[in-house]
Amino acid sequence: MADAKKPAAAIEPWQVLDSKYSYRDRWLAVRSDTVRVPNGTILSPYHTIEFPEWVCAIALTPGREIVLIEEYRHGVERLSVELPCGTPEDEGEDVLAAMQRELLEETGYGSEEWHSLGSSTANTARQNNRVHAFLALDAHKVADQKLDPGEMIRTHLVPWQTFVDDLADGRLEIPGLHLAALWQLRTFAKKARDPRLLALGL
Repeated sequence: MADAKKPAAAIEPWQVLDSKYSYRDRWLAVRSDTVRVPNGTILSPYHTIEFPEWVCAIALTPGREIVLIEEYRHGVERLSVELPCGTPEDEGEDVLAAMQRELLEETGYGSEEWHSLGSSTANTARQNNRVHAFLALDAHKVADQKLDPGEMIRTHLVPWQTFVDDLADGRLEIPGLHLAALWQLRTFAKKARDPRLLALGL
């Protein structure tokens, strides 16, 4: 009789032999490690980018529209349509408070009803932060935009079905992490059974 299949060996964490920061400011830090992986291989340097937590919001109006922003993103050197998003201003700012502030500053919209959709890792290979997604229901205009000096943001109100159809047909592209928030919204909607969300076909 053949031997039973042996269980797979556990995957152990890498051993950090040395660590230093080659760059750090308020936006990010680059940590350069020397590590030993379980098979004995030494990797040096292995760079990790330390970011603050990120937040994004799916803001829906009573008229079944989604609030989107459009701005130039230098990383991809083009205009980008996105969910309202940002980061806490400092380590002491709660992620929900940060998202409420960012939505108001970027779009002038606010909401009295917020729900957490959950969080997910941003990029496990190179980044240490998480993205926290929120749902703002019955969002409505309450103020003018209050943008930072380097920001130029256009707000769009898009009918939900148009938004979904444009994504599905490739006429619209949003960041991958924002697509994850839409999946989290779908999961939330199935549990909540809120008529406002059911009306969207979620």
